[in-house]
Amino acid sequence: MSSTLNDLDAWRRAGTTVDTLDGAVFVHDTPGPAGATPLVILHGFPTSSHDFAAVIPELARDRRVVTFDFLGFGYSAKPARFSYSLVEQCDVALAVLRARGVTDLHLWAHDMGTSVATELLARRERGLLSPTLRSLALMNGSVHVELARPTLGQHALRSPLGPLFARLNTRRSFVAQMRRIMARPVDDATLDAMWTLVSRDDGALRLPAIIGYIAERKRYWHRWINALTRLDLPALVAWGLRDPVAVPAIAEQLAREIPGAELVTWADLGHYPQVEDPPRVAAVLRDFLRRADG
Repeated sequence: MSSTLNDLDAWRRAGTTVDTLDGAVFVHDTPGPAGATPLVILHGFPTSSHDFAAVIPELARDRRVVTFDFLGFGYSAKPARFSYSLVEQCDVALAVLRARGVTDLHLWAHDMGTSVATELLARRERGLLSPTLRSLALMNGSVHVELARPTLGQHALRSPLGPLFARLNTRRSFVAQMRRIMARPVDDATLDAMWTLVSRDDGALRLPAIIGYIAERKRYWHRWINALTRLDLPALVAWGLRDPVAVPAIAEQLAREIPGAELVTWADLGHYPQVEDPPRVAAVLRDFLRRADG
């Protein structure tokens, strides 16, 4: 069952905040059985960690699950004076891990979060990552940006008219865009929750700055893709094949180039598998993580 707007108050009450130099970061830290390696989840653009609310209870049967809203998203601070670079968002992720005492982890990333994950991998192979990474799961993200097909809304946000487009964005236009990238029907309350978290605290006005991360995927292509091709950890590429943005060709390329990567696809799901079919997605992740634990 999908998370709904009525869940937002409970979701926020169950969370906490971590203070960073650039603003407070909302963190959702769900306990699990002692002794199991925690799972850390990195969400995508333009939504928030609440995208995973419906899968976390199932995953937490096996392990602690930590997720958070990047700066500019959800219940985290949305500063007007911030670059929103993925490199800085990686710093935010590491600040959260330090504050929550996470020193050993599995990593699952979606959409924009997949590029933050690859920056973590690049730091790892350079000996600059202090937490120990045990596995990597990538889901529907345009890691190979040269293969991606951005939406009209993304093109508009990146254009000189981006600030005006963001100001004119409404719940109605947002929902229409989300329905175009999802393959299965999602209830109105879930989409309302997404829009609430995108738009709160002038969040929609930050989108033109935040979407600059697409240019970083080109700038840091060699750094991030090379880290994937040299990865020495269990890896899962899990993909909704009816994604019009992060198209199946990206999943196929990742599965070819990440050593030993496992590819799982869902023929009837789109860009948000964890929202479109939470039970099926949670089952795949649980199975992969159990095997990665050895």
